Amino acid sequence: MRLILISCLVVAFYASSAQRQIAVEDFTVRNTFAQKSVYGINWMKNGQFYSSLKDNKVIKYSITTGQPVETIVDGSALSPALRIDDYSLSVDETKVLLLTNVESIYRHSFTAQYFVYDIAQKTVKPLSGNGKQSYAAFSPDGSKVAFVRENNFFYVTLADMQEVQVTTDGKFNHIINGTTDWVYEEEFSFVDGFHWSPDGKRLAYYRFDESGVHEYNLQRWGKTLYPTDYRFKYPKAGEANSVVEIWVYDLASKQKIKADIGTETDIYIPRIKWTNDAQLLSVRRLNRLQNSLDVLHVNAATGASRVVLNEKSETYVDLDFIDNLLYLENGTQFIHASERSGYKHLYLYDMNGKLVRQLTQGNFEIADVVGVDEKGKVLYFTSTEVSPRERYLYSLSFDGKKKARLSTAPGTHRINMSSDYQFYIDYYSQAAKPQVVSLYKTKGNAVLKVLENNEALVKAQEEYGFAGKEFFSFKAADGSTMLDGFFLKPRNFDASKKYPVLVYQYSGPGSQQVTDSWGGGHFIFHQILVQKGYIVAIIDPRGTGARGEHFKKLTYKQLGKYELEDHLAGAKYLASLPFIDPSRIGIWGWSFGGYMSSLAMTKGAGVFKMGIAVAPVTNWRFYDNIYTERFQQTPQLNASGYDDNSPSTYAKNLQGNFLLIHGTGDDNVHFQNSVVLQEALINAGKKFRSFYYPDKHHGIQGGATRLHLYTMMVDYVVESL
Repeated sequence: MRLILISCLVVAFYASSAQRQIAVEDFTVRNTFAQKSVYGINWMKNGQFYSSLKDNKVIKYSITTGQPVETIVDGSALSPALRIDDYSLSVDETKVLLLTNVESIYRHSFTAQYFVYDIAQKTVKPLSGNGKQSYAAFSPDGSKVAFVRENNFFYVTLADMQEVQVTTDGKFNHIINGTTDWVYEEEFSFVDGFHWSPDGKRLAYYRFDESGVHEYNLQRWGKTLYPTDYRFKYPKAGEANSVVEIWVYDLASKQKIKADIGTETDIYIPRIKWTNDAQLLSVRRLNRLQNSLDVLHVNAATGASRVVLNEKSETYVDLDFIDNLLYLENGTQFIHASERSGYKHLYLYDMNGKLVRQLTQGNFEIADVVGVDEKGKVLYFTSTEVSPRERYLYSLSFDGKKKARLSTAPGTHRINMSSDYQFYIDYYSQAAKPQVVSLYKTKGNAVLKVLENNEALVKAQEEYGFAGKEFFSFKAADGSTMLDGFFLKPRNFDASKKYPVLVYQYSGPGSQQVTDSWGGGHFIFHQILVQKGYIVAIIDPRGTGARGEHFKKLTYKQLGKYELEDHLAGAKYLASLPFIDPSRIGIWGWSFGGYMSSLAMTKGAGVFKMGIAVAPVTNWRFYDNIYTERFQQTPQLNASGYDDNSPSTYAKNLQGNFLLIHGTGDDNVHFQNSVVLQEALINAGKKFRSFYYPDKHHGIQGGATRLHLYTMMVDYVVESL
C-alpha cells in the first residue's frame, strides 16, 4: 500500500511539473503569449510629463516618478463614447485629435473618423461631417487640421470648424492628392503625403497622376451572387509608374506653387520635409533604377530648386535604410546617413551640401538616430557595434571625441527619447527575456521606473517550457563568409538522438531574423513544433542586413541565387551535426521566405524533404517595380536575373513534399504568383498540395483564418517531415 502511495505521489509530481502544451488557439485566438508594451508615447512640452494611450484613455504621467497624474481624455466617458485607436496633441497641448473607427485599405492606408477634443472645455467635436478622413494632422499653432478624403486634400479651421478644400481633381485610379499610390505606400512606407510648414502658413503635398499605370484585378468572392472585381493601380517590374508632382499651397492667398523637381518624370520622390526655414522645402529624388539620390532644396514661394547633395551607388541607394535626414535648429546644417564607407554612418553638412565632417565611423551599422541635442552638442543613436545581432544606445559629441555606450544589458534596445533629450524610454529584450520597458534619465543614465516587465509572459514561457535561442554560425557557400542562425530545441533534448529539423527563413534584402531579442517571426508556431519533437533552425543568408553594404548588396541583379546557395550550405551543415537526421530536413517561409522555400524545393531539389511556401513570389516579373527594380533593375535590362532564379522555371525539378498557400485577395504578392507556379508543376506532372484562402490579403488574417492556417501547417509538418 505504501509503495502504491509513493508511486502515485511520484506520478502526481511529474504531472504537475510537466510543461503545458501550446495550442494553436493560444496565439491565434487567446493571446496567451502576447508581449505587452507601452504605446502612444508623447513627450510633453514642459519636459516633466509624457502621455500614453492605455485602456481607452490618454493619460498624463510624471517623468520623474513614472506615475499617472491626470487623465487627459477618457474615450469611454465621452458623449458619445469613443474607442480611441490613436491620438495626437496639438503643439500647445490644448487640444487632442482622436482617431476612431479605423478601416484599413492596404498595409498603411486607412480611413477613419477624427474628433477634436478641447482639454479645457472638455468638449469633443467631429473633425468633419462630410465623410471619413485619413491622416489628419494639426498645424503647428494648433488652429487648423489638414486631412485627406477620397483622393482630395482639405483643412479645417478649428475656431469655426469651416472646411476648406485645397484640391478638387482627386479621382480613384486617376489622381491622388495629399497621400500616395499603392507602390509608394508599400515600398517607401508612408501615406501621409502632406506637411505643414514650420509657421503653419503653407502646406506642401504630393500629387500622383496614376492614369497611365496598369490595373490589377482582384476578384472578391462569397459576399454576392456574382464575384465582384476590385481594380487598382499596381505597377509591375518594368511597367509605367505614376507621374509625381510636389505642390505648395499658401493658406492666405490660396495660391498653389509647383515645385521644380526636374523635367524627367520617370523618377521617384520618396520623401519631402520642411527644413527649419518656413521658406525652404527639402525634397529627395531617386532615379528609376534607384542608384542615384538627390537632396533638393525648394523655394516655397517660387518653386525654384537646387540640388545640394547627390548620393550614388554602383548597386542601389537603400533609401528606407539610410532614411536619416535631420535639419538642425541652427538653420545652417543637416545630418545625412550614407553607406558610402561600406556601412551606414552619419555625416554633417552645411546647407549648401558641403561636408563638414563624418560623425560616426567603423565596421558596424548605425541602426537609428534617436536624438540630436544641439545645445549639449551630443548625438544619440543605436548601432550594431557590439554585434550584428544586438542593438545598443550610444552618445557621441558633435566633434566625435566623446563616445559612450549607455545600454549595458546584452540584447536589443529600441529607444524613444524625449524632445529635450533629458529622458528616454528603453524597449529592451534578449533571446530568453521578453520585453522590459524602462524610463531612464539621460544624465547619469539612471533608471527611474520600469513601466512594463511582462511578468505574466515570463511566467507563461516557463510553464509552457519555451525553447530558448541557441545561436550558431556556419560557413556560407563561398567557404569563407560566416552566417548566423539559431536553434530552438526540445526541452528534453538528447544529443545522442537524431532529430528532424525545420528551417525557417525570410532571406529578403536587408532583413534580419537572427537577433538577440525575444520572439520573432512565427515564434509560437515554432514552439509548438519543438514541443512535438522537432528542432527549428532560423538562418540569415547573404543578402540580409546588419552586416554591411557588401554582405547585403551581393545579391544585386540576381535575387535568390546566393540566398539559395547559402540555404543549401546550411542544410549540409545541419546534416553534419550528430543530433540531426539528415533525411528529415525541411524548409518554410512567407512572402520572400516563401519564394526561397519554393526555390529550394525546385532549383535546389533533393536537399529538403519538405517545403512550405506561404504567399510566395514565383517570378519577380509579377512583383511591383519599386522593390523589384531596386534589387534587379528592370526586366528589359536584366531578363536573366528574373528568370534564372524563378521557382516556375524549375518546376520540373520538384522533389519532396511541397505545400503552397496563398490568399486570393493578396494585393501585395498577387495570387497570380501561385497560380503560375501551380500550372508549371501540373504541366511537369509533379505532386504537391496547395491551399488558398478566399479574399485574404498578404497576412492571411481575419476571422478563424490564422487558426486554420497554423493548424494546417502543424499537421503538414508532422505528416510530411
